[in-house]
Amino acid sequence: MGNNNSSDKMASFEPCRTKMEKEGIAPSAIFAFESTFKSLVSGNTGIIPESTISPVPELVHTDSISTAPNSALLAETVVLKLNGGLGTGMGLDKAKSLLEVKNGDTFLDLTAKQVMCMREEFGENVKFMLMNSFSTSDDTLEFFQTKYPSLAAEEGLEMLQNKVPKLDATTYAPATCESDPSNEWCPPGHGDLYAALIGSGRLDGLLASGYKYMFVSNSDNLGATLDLKILTHFATIDASFMMECCERTENDKKGGHLAIRDSDKHLILRESAMCADEDEAAFQDITKHQFFNTNNLWIRLDKLKEIVDKFGGFIPLPMILNSKTVDPKDDKSQKVVQLETAMGAAIECFDGASAVIVPRTRFAPVKKCNDLLLLRSDAYVITDDFRPVLNPACGGAAPVVALDSKKYKMVGQLEEATKDGVPSLVDCKRLTIKGVVRMGRSTRFVGDVSITNKSDEAKFISGKIENATLDVSEEVGLGALKPTVVATAPIAGQKPGTSGLRKKTKEFMSENYLNNFVQAVLDAVVAGGTNLSEGTLVVGGDGRYYNDKAIQTIIKMGVANGVKRFWIGENGLLSTPAVSAMIRERGPVWQKAFGAFILTASHNPGGPEEDFGIKYNTQNGGPAPEYLMEATYANTTSIKNYKICSDFPEIDIATPGCTSVAAEDGSSSVVVEVIPSTESHVALLKSIFDFGAIKSLLDREDFSMIYDSMHGVNGPFSKAVFVDELGQPESVLMNHIPKDDFNGGHADPNLTYAKELVAIMGLDKKGDKIDVSGSVPSFGAAADGDGDRNMILGSQFFVTPSDSLAVLVANANCIPFFSTQGGLKAVARSMPTSGAVDLVAKDLNLDFFETPTGWKFFGNLMDSKCIFKGKDYTPFICGEESFGTGSDHIREKDGIWAVLAWLNVLAAQNPDSSKALVTVEDIVRKHWATYGRNYYCRWDFEGMDAVGANAMMDKMRASTAANTGRTVGSYTIATADDFKYVDPVDGSVAQKQGIRFLMSDGSRIIFRLSGTAGSGATVRMYIEQYETEKLDLAVADALKELTTIALSLCDIKTFCGTETPTVIT
Repeated sequence: MGNNNSSDKMASFEPCRTKMEKEGIAPSAIFAFESTFKSLVSGNTGIIPESTISPVPELVHTDSISTAPNSALLAETVVLKLNGGLGTGMGLDKAKSLLEVKNGDTFLDLTAKQVMCMREEFGENVKFMLMNSFSTSDDTLEFFQTKYPSLAAEEGLEMLQNKVPKLDATTYAPATCESDPSNEWCPPGHGDLYAALIGSGRLDGLLASGYKYMFVSNSDNLGATLDLKILTHFATIDASFMMECCERTENDKKGGHLAIRDSDKHLILRESAMCADEDEAAFQDITKHQFFNTNNLWIRLDKLKEIVDKFGGFIPLPMILNSKTVDPKDDKSQKVVQLETAMGAAIECFDGASAVIVPRTRFAPVKKCNDLLLLRSDAYVITDDFRPVLNPACGGAAPVVALDSKKYKMVGQLEEATKDGVPSLVDCKRLTIKGVVRMGRSTRFVGDVSITNKSDEAKFISGKIENATLDVSEEVGLGALKPTVVATAPIAGQKPGTSGLRKKTKEFMSENYLNNFVQAVLDAVVAGGTNLSEGTLVVGGDGRYYNDKAIQTIIKMGVANGVKRFWIGENGLLSTPAVSAMIRERGPVWQKAFGAFILTASHNPGGPEEDFGIKYNTQNGGPAPEYLMEATYANTTSIKNYKICSDFPEIDIATPGCTSVAAEDGSSSVVVEVIPSTESHVALLKSIFDFGAIKSLLDREDFSMIYDSMHGVNGPFSKAVFVDELGQPESVLMNHIPKDDFNGGHADPNLTYAKELVAIMGLDKKGDKIDVSGSVPSFGAAADGDGDRNMILGSQFFVTPSDSLAVLVANANCIPFFSTQGGLKAVARSMPTSGAVDLVAKDLNLDFFETPTGWKFFGNLMDSKCIFKGKDYTPFICGEESFGTGSDHIREKDGIWAVLAWLNVLAAQNPDSSKALVTVEDIVRKHWATYGRNYYCRWDFEGMDAVGANAMMDKMRASTAANTGRTVGSYTIATADDFKYVDPVDGSVAQKQGIRFLMSDGSRIIFRLSGTAGSGATVRMYIEQYETEKLDLAVADALKELTTIALSLCDIKTFCGTETPTVIT
């Protein structure tokens, strides 16, 4: 393309050199790219005329080698796999080698197993290396660290491929891509092997360590293993370079071939792009040019060093030119050329290079979906040394697979066609498919089969199809289960926070808003390795406005994406803790839930003018981990379409029962089960607490209680527990009928918003006592919209969430869940939560953790042993100052759990009903007398301008060093910092988790921006003062000076225009 206009302009290489040097590219790679660039601008076409070459005479076949294998050579040999490819041609955006091949194993799984098997077989720790690209390095190293840590720990496992600039197709200047500068670079092809060996210092290092031979192959060619017989032959003939070749067949005639250059008698490679039109017939003559390169190469490292030195630090390789766009996902972006080289082309640079013929078993690459289907089928089996080989039942000839190149270019298209299983090909000779079809484990192709489908809907092929030519265009399809692909475009602002995605309800109701996000999540879940057709998807929410319609949309989209079974909460209601319990507890095993969509904005107001939210929980019952949410967000920014079964019937979610919908062609069915919302969670709670003791407490004449569900989802759960299980009158419940707008209230269980309950309990919104005319209940509690938060009150007494956590930890052994397991092992609190529980943990010798805000951090600690194979921290209790408390019974905070825990503690303190009641206040004051009191409050400034709030945080963050050691009032700031957390379980790092001012006397001032508000920003200010003697001060009085200091340190009046909080807790 560029060769026609290059000779008169001779573009300069200097801009490329500058760009590469700035990026830190090794000089060897710059020299190599300069050589290729000069070839481009000189007008070199790269054509190799037939008249300048001769066919390669007969080569040695490895089957005929009789030399005895010499195992001593293994100590001088290194095996290197090329692993730089993303497989973009097959629609992949991660390392191609991470693609599943067979029986759950990826290319890298089988490669790792081959290496370990080879070492065991030879009794030699043969050195193994990978050449990754900048696109595959992170995924590959994470894979090895997770699954094969011993290999990951080996020195020198990875050698990184270089990168080179993409060039403007007209000017040959370095291309630019402002939207994503990473698109300005591309891999230089596997010919970069030599520059990478040189620039990384690996070549010199290997030679210095005594390595002489290197065997190189592609990571997608699992037949290319270290063969000691071939290695011995290579060493015996003393060749400098040896290429493994296969004999060309009719299927190979359009690919490159090996030849001899007449001018110097060197072996060379001629690819199709190097052949002139008039030489095409000779190029495809497999009787003349008989051999092609497998890309399995044997290299003498000392000879490579000699050639590198000869050419001044690089190997000059023939240029390969590819025409692309700078953004591979945007066909309208800048047109570019990408220059590559092939490592096999280096054969022409080595004096004394050789080639051998190898059997096809050493050449089994996956370049197209045809290859992948064949490899995944029963036509191939995995040997004991983890090589895929042709099934002996195939009679020595692999089936010829020809899938429609337009319909099955991408791996995703193939996986959609085989999501019900891979068909049998062991008895097939040839399979030709035109159009879209679906196949499964029941599909068996025998002999020569050709299938055509001219319709737009994929048709299901089942049973035995033998020597047949079928047109299935008019066959019935999926009917109500037929997915429709709907075009869409990214919608800004769909980045989920720690509690999912929360926005105004009307925004969620806008065109494609919910659909885009659901599709983005499902795509991320599938990419993470979950098979949506196995297990169950749970869907439910807190009952807020739009909940019912969103559930129907999610069901229809789930079906379109392959989900076969749903559990839906009755009336669409499922509290957040109930969802976690259902995922973890509900069976049978074959129906176990793989995840859940929870429709909630937690304690935020509900209604058409208020907030809506959605979050995804994974198979451990906890919130989606960071990597999954990052993948989801990335998907929202690039989404082009979503899938939905528009004809799937609406489900009656008000009535428990099963609805089964079958495909018209009988290929599939979907079951939607509406289940009693409270069933799994209440059963779990009954196994945790002593319901008999709690009932005895509740039945006492001198005990009374009130439980406010604030018209949220907790209402049915409170009724199931306190009325149905514990036999209490319904009058103990308050606001327990769920409403889609929470009756116009703010379902947040704190002193400000639970004002009706607070007044009944004889308190004001500051927690101070008020005059009351009648009796006050002994115990009060409140829940938020989705039932995961709690507020605990005694008669005219407010229990701060921090004190509540500390008291429950101190008294945990009276709860059967903990006592029968040998007692608590560990506790944790979020960083802003007061240090009250720290003192208990120290006293009881428990493992203690201070984490960022977010329940997922607690979940990691709970799963340390079962998922991460680390230390067992369970049984475990944790909590947050934002009225969240829970244990390892589920992976969410649990409001009703905390209420029952307090009642269990009260029951244990009151075993004799004839004695005076030990109250909530008595228990807390006794706790203070034992451990001291952490005076504590939180000020929430809701709906603040996000720009101003962030500027305020940035200023404090920038001033941490200056504030450390500073005296403010009667306090000295011992440390000012921005809280950073290194997870002790998975090693992940969470930064910018809150600005802390830690005083020399142990007092604390903390500032955070909340990520859970549906609109605006919420600034949270936390004040804490520890006292061992003055235990009866009013909180405001105890914290008065610190509060004044805090307002001065943040200067919120300047940045946000107010010093008056919305809520004080």
